Amino acid sequence: MKTNILYVGTALAIFAMVSTGCKKEQQQTQQIPELAVMTVTSSDATLNTAYPCTLQGENDVEIRPQATGFLTKVYVKEGQHVSQGQVLFEIDKVQLQAAVDQAKAAVAVAQANVNTAQTNANNNKLLLDKGIIGAPAYQTSVDALNSAKAQLNQSNANLISAQKALSYSIVKSPVAGMVGTIDNKEGTLVSPSTLLTVISNNTKMEALFSITEKELLALTDGGKRSVEAARSSMPQVQLQLADGSIYEYPGTIISISGVLDQSTGSASVRASFPNPEGMLRSGNTGQILIPTVSDGALQIPQSATFEIQDMKFCYVVGDSAKVHSTPITVSDLSDGKSYIVTSGLKEGDKVVIEGVGISVQDGMVIKPKN
Repeated sequence: MKTNILYVGTALAIFAMVSTGCKKEQQQTQQIPELAVMTVTSSDATLNTAYPCTLQGENDVEIRPQATGFLTKVYVKEGQHVSQGQVLFEIDKVQLQAAVDQAKAAVAVAQANVNTAQTNANNNKLLLDKGIIGAPAYQTSVDALNSAKAQLNQSNANLISAQKALSYSIVKSPVAGMVGTIDNKEGTLVSPSTLLTVISNNTKMEALFSITEKELLALTDGGKRSVEAARSSMPQVQLQLADGSIYEYPGTIISISGVLDQSTGSASVRASFPNPEGMLRSGNTGQILIPTVSDGALQIPQSATFEIQDMKFCYVVGDSAKVHSTPITVSDLSDGKSYIVTSGLKEGDKVVIEGVGISVQDGMVIKPKN
C-alpha cells in the first residue's frame, strides 16, 4: 500500500513539473509580440514638399467711385459673377445732371457770342474795304471774334467734363470676375476714397507662398544659374485644399522673387492654376505641393523612426528576430509621410514599422509579419 502511495506522489510531482514548464513556455510564446516589418528596397521615390499658400485672383481690381454722392442703387450681390462692363452701382446724379445742363447752356451762350462776333467782323470787313473804317477798328472786331471762339471752346470743354462726371455716376466693372464684399449699402455717401468692392478675375488663380534662402540657393545651384532659369525648369505643382483634398488641375510656377524679404529671409513665389469652374476664390488657403524625384532611393515611413537628441533611429530586425536600434540619416526632402534614407540602412534590411515609440524596445525579440 505504501509503495502505491509513493508511486502516485512521484507521478503527481512529475506532472506538476511538466505542467509548469508548459505554462512557462506558453507564457514566453505569448509575450513575443507580432509586429509588422518591411523590407527596405531601392526605388524611384517622389516626395512632395508642402508650402502654405494664400490664393488670389489673377487680377483683383478695387472698385472705387470717381464721383462724390449718395449711393442710390446696388445692382449686384456678393459672390456674384459679373462680366466686363456690367453695371455694379449707381450714384445720385441730380447734381451731376444739373452741372451738365448748366454746361450746355454755357455752350449755347458762347455759340451765340461767336455768331454775333462773326457778323460784326464780316460787316467791319466790308466797311474796311470801302474805306469807311480804319484797320484798327476792323482788327478789334476780329479780336472779339477770336475771344468768343475761345470762350466757346472753353464751354465745350466744360460740357465734356460735366458729361464725363455724369457718366461716373454709373459704376461698371472693368473686368469679368467675382464680386467681393459690399460694405456700403444704398443711401451711403461715397467718394473716390471709398472702396465699394473688389472684383476678382478668377479665371486663373494665383497661389502665393514663400521659400527659404537655402531653398532658393538650391534651386539656383548656389547661384550658378539665374532665378528665371530655375523657375522654368521646375515641374508642375499641385494644390492641396484646406480640407486635405488635391485640386484636380495642376499649376505652374510663374514667378520667383529674386529679392529676399529682410524681415523673414524668404523669397516670394507665385503659382498659377486654371479655375474654369470658379471653385477657387480669393482668400482661400491651402498648400502648394512641389514634387522631387529621387532615383534608387531607400524609402521608409516616418512612423518607423524615432528621435533622440536630434538624431533619427529605426529598429532593424536581426538574427533570431531580435531588433536593435540603428541610427540613420535622411534627406531634407519630406512629404510628412516618408523619409528617404541616405545612410544607416541597406537594401534588404527589415525595419519594424509598427509600435515604434510605443511598445518596441531595443534588444527585444519579435514575431515579424510582413
